[in-house]
Amino acid sequence: MSRVTKKASSVCTDSPLSMSEVCQKMTLMRQILTSCFGPNGRLKQVHNNVGGHVLTTSTSTSLLQAVSSSEPLLKLITASILNHLSRFSDCGLYTGILCFSLIDHVQKSGLRPSVAIKINKQLLEVCTSFLNQEDCGCKVNVDFNSCQSLVTLARSVISSKPACVLTEGEQQHISTLAVHAFLLTVPCGDTPGSPDRVRLGKTVTVSIEGQFVLDSAVFPGLLVNVPDMQLHPTDSERTRRGPGPFRLALFTVSLSGDLSEFGEGSLEVHSGAPDPEDLILDELLKLGEQAVTDQVEVFMCQRVIHPVLQHYLRRHGVLVVERLGIALIEPIVQMTGAQAVALYQTPIPPEAYGQVKGCCVRTVGSREMLHLLPPREPAPAVCTMVLCHRNDTMLNELKAVCQRAEHVLRLTLRDPVALLGGGCTETHMAAYISNKGTTEAAKAALSLGVSQSQYLLGLNGFCSSLEAVALALVHDGETGLVDLSYAHHWSVPQGEAIHSGTVPQGEAIHSGTVPQGEAIHSGTVAQGEAIHSGTVAQGEAIHSGTVPQGEAIHSGTVAQGEAIHSGTVPQGEAVQRGDGDEVPATCGCGLVERSARPGLEWTPLNTRYPSRSAPLVVGKDTPPQLRVLDSFTAKLNALQVAVEMANLVLDIRYVIQDVN
Repeated sequence: MSRVTKKASSVCTDSPLSMSEVCQKMTLMRQILTSCFGPNGRLKQVHNNVGGHVLTTSTSTSLLQAVSSSEPLLKLITASILNHLSRFSDCGLYTGILCFSLIDHVQKSGLRPSVAIKINKQLLEVCTSFLNQEDCGCKVNVDFNSCQSLVTLARSVISSKPACVLTEGEQQHISTLAVHAFLLTVPCGDTPGSPDRVRLGKTVTVSIEGQFVLDSAVFPGLLVNVPDMQLHPTDSERTRRGPGPFRLALFTVSLSGDLSEFGEGSLEVHSGAPDPEDLILDELLKLGEQAVTDQVEVFMCQRVIHPVLQHYLRRHGVLVVERLGIALIEPIVQMTGAQAVALYQTPIPPEAYGQVKGCCVRTVGSREMLHLLPPREPAPAVCTMVLCHRNDTMLNELKAVCQRAEHVLRLTLRDPVALLGGGCTETHMAAYISNKGTTEAAKAALSLGVSQSQYLLGLNGFCSSLEAVALALVHDGETGLVDLSYAHHWSVPQGEAIHSGTVPQGEAIHSGTVPQGEAIHSGTVAQGEAIHSGTVAQGEAIHSGTVPQGEAIHSGTVAQGEAIHSGTVPQGEAVQRGDGDEVPATCGCGLVERSARPGLEWTPLNTRYPSRSAPLVVGKDTPPQLRVLDSFTAKLNALQVAVEMANLVLDIRYVIQDVN
């Protein structure tokens, strides 16, 4: 077959990371992901320029699936993040921010990609080993004897998505429901026939628009939407009879009796032969007779049931439900033990029948739904979570977030631990790696075949990238701090000032308060000389500071009551100390309390500060109420994916695109 146009040659791009256009696109994607991060993140609206549906979201899955890019490197990173989310449902934004930060730091540092890749791999092993330690300062055990840690873990997932638009009370209510639904799907005993395997149940979500969020609820069993929102009068009477168990039959084949179900083609009927539709109806009635004979009390079909068959079954006291849809087939099979029947031309095998404990009609919002109760408690249960919200956009976001929260809770069954949230894991781990890497720099550099200065440069970039993730949680002009004792993350609201305190080598510059309009004079002085302040109104004096040679105190006119902050200090390193009023009562995760740890010092994130010993570990014998927890399994995998993808992108030399 000849081509309409001549085949064009493939386009080869050499060193794509050296191109400004590629770097701008990656920077923009990083800014998009960073602005969505955390409970105070910004929402994103995605729409096509030719019209269509407008998506409002802050979740990484919805955002990355909706945003398309022509840049191959961005496609590669996006695909890796989505693959991670398909397996773990959490930490998608974390993966993207860390990956882009690592790439950015390597480009700015001037390290050769091959050297940076070696260092990143080695530091990833250090991180993985640290997080898997029993005494890791970032981990807390998930206690299944109490729901508190599970609720905190679920609330951390739900509260991090501002598009849900939930108040604190609504967040707590939905988090409790998510844990309730999760516990209902965990079997109480061994799985029948497989004592060594645990088979979890399933949560079915029903969305109700226009209701209050606090009207959301969880029900054991299944809520089935009834066609036309009404039950047949005979069915209503059937649901009011005594308790079960009731025998149930389930069909996936259409029982409408239409010839179209046999596929396309011509049908030749000889003269005098019976009508094919009458023959099909006879087969359907034989099926109904068998169901009545076998004492089937609930007759369900994924598709449509012929009206004549419905009338026959209802006349014999059978509850009939049609148009279930494919999504409910698996939960019904799992809950009732029934086998879905795909033929009606053959008799129903006895083992195909299932059981339900009972059924009743529930009014949920404006809907009337049939409630099927599970037949036995020890079996893997199926439950229904009814989610209510004010509009469709919020409801869709809430539904997606609750499904992710359930997945995160299930991950704790395999690894019953969680990581500290609120950026504290990242800052604590960065401090640990920084201390360990600096101490063992010579040995590590020799083993990697790089110079010690290259290793320290790569180490600084890796730790700064981890801190950049914690810093991404800071929005609305807040200031991100890290304490110098436990290396936990603290956020100071906008407008609060952190006054300077002591600086390295014992040099101190004192600040003072001056009247309106008074100026502090500065100058460059010789070593050991002092800058003397001028006399100010009402006898107030500005204390002088002793500074080293060449260092200057910058002058400025200040308003009444304002404080003069210190300027340049030795080696450019400034340690910030909070006076106790502007720093929050607890760190980001809630483990470190300011009142219980006097003498804490802080420094802004991603700034140079004096070298210090390894961060202290907070004792967890009687831990305070933790505010934020993250999934250990999801974040550990996200860390690995982010570093590996950054290394892969740094290692790409050529990009070859087929433009045909």
